[in-house]
Amino acid sequence: MGDDDISRPSADGENPDRGEASEDSSMQRSWTYDIPAYLVFLMLITTVGPFQFGYHLAELNVPEKLIRCLYKSSSKTVGSALPQCIPMNSGEFGLVNSMFTAGGLLGAISAGPLAMKYGRLPTMRFTTLFFMIGGLMEALAPHIAVLTIGRFISGIGAGAAIVVVPIFISEVAPPSEKGMFGALTQIMINLGILITQLLGYFLNRGQLWRIVLAAAGAIGLLQLVALLGAVESPKWAADHQSPHRARDILRKIRGHRVNIDAEVEAWPGGEGQQDREDEEESLMADHNRVERDHHNTSSSSNENVKEAAVGMFNILWHPRYNKAVIAVVAVMLAQQLCGINSIVIYGSQVLATLLDAKATILVIVVSAINLIATILCSPLPDKIGRKPSLLISIAGMGANACLLGISIIYNVPVLSAIATLLFVASFAVGLGPVPFILASELVGPEAVGTTQSWALAASWIATFLVSQFFPLLNDAMGPGKVYFLFTGFAAAFFGFVTWWVPETKGKKDADEVWGRKGRDD
Repeated sequence: MGDDDISRPSADGENPDRGEASEDSSMQRSWTYDIPAYLVFLMLITTVGPFQFGYHLAELNVPEKLIRCLYKSSSKTVGSALPQCIPMNSGEFGLVNSMFTAGGLLGAISAGPLAMKYGRLPTMRFTTLFFMIGGLMEALAPHIAVLTIGRFISGIGAGAAIVVVPIFISEVAPPSEKGMFGALTQIMINLGILITQLLGYFLNRGQLWRIVLAAAGAIGLLQLVALLGAVESPKWAADHQSPHRARDILRKIRGHRVNIDAEVEAWPGGEGQQDREDEEESLMADHNRVERDHHNTSSSSNENVKEAAVGMFNILWHPRYNKAVIAVVAVMLAQQLCGINSIVIYGSQVLATLLDAKATILVIVVSAINLIATILCSPLPDKIGRKPSLLISIAGMGANACLLGISIIYNVPVLSAIATLLFVASFAVGLGPVPFILASELVGPEAVGTTQSWALAASWIATFLVSQFFPLLNDAMGPGKVYFLFTGFAAAFFGFVTWWVPETKGKKDADEVWGRKGRDD
């Protein structure tokens, strides 16, 4: 079907995009089984960013003892000027881990405005530079300072990618399958965790652990090359370039067998766009004046970019958006403060006293189960809803954190293993994938980048707190007792999500989600 055929009436006289519900349902089902190859390419290559997040998050977990010189490998490296290991105590190792999250916080805060101003695609390409530089510095680190800086730089790229990629996915995914495609972010994070732990297990000797760190830089280079064949988000192109170009991009993504008129009509530029522009202009007038002093640009698309770029400072108290920001930030905090990274980052250390040499194997098995569970549960948010998925996930993590704490205190290895597996599987049900979907569904396109930046900034702060203070709290409170804190957090977040977070499944836009009648409400 060519572009001329897109709006052609069907045989019964109706436009295909305005057909009966049965036609829509058939179209929705076809996406699951007939996904265009170019859409698959876009999803795979852009989600390498979240893959890098998971990869770097867990890269020091399995080879920790070798890297810290807690034992010497029998394998000798010939002719290398680099040390076989880098001496670190628990506090220094926690600092190295947490510097990745500090870089992630900087990347998350910066990425939203950049993606709104310059586009999703250029921002994703830019993140690959941090992965390349950071990975190289980590792999060649002669001492703790260089390793720490490399982790910080890698974190900037990961933080930016975790903001931009879910927005891009939401804007290119088929409307009826956003929940399933949105789960790709968490699936790729889990894949990155699994791959880096497998590499760490098999390369846990001599200086081969440096290959684990160098691989991330090589992956960054490959992603940059592949992104040269990607296209911009059609929704961003419609708002900042031209509707005609955006339609061409969407046609390339969807293929020629799918009607795209309904999607095109929902873009900025259709009905209601002038109202949105007027409101945004009122919100951002001060910033626009400053920007016009630096950029003598008169086009309306550039004005929209400037407006979105300063949303970071206005969105927190704007009555239209602040409830959504609170909801997304809270869910992102729940994702981390329910304790998932205590296993991802410190699993080998936590379980070593109970399982000895089997702890590393269990950590790898847990990572594999996390990946499988996330894949199997990816349709759940579209089937049962975002909110029920979150509540099931939080309840499961809270209960199993409590069991894990008990098993460690009373030295019950079997219960510890089962609780760990169920803890991670519960995360995959909702807290893994859903937080990355919510930002694009609770606010309009003019605020999604800013909302995502605030949410991921909160997530990175929580990740920093867990990675930095978990080992210290575990030592101070006694083995296992810190998991009762995670149970308490889970109970609190369960109550908050029940009370505050709205359901977004099946809702047309943010106005319908929040029960608003229109833009002026």
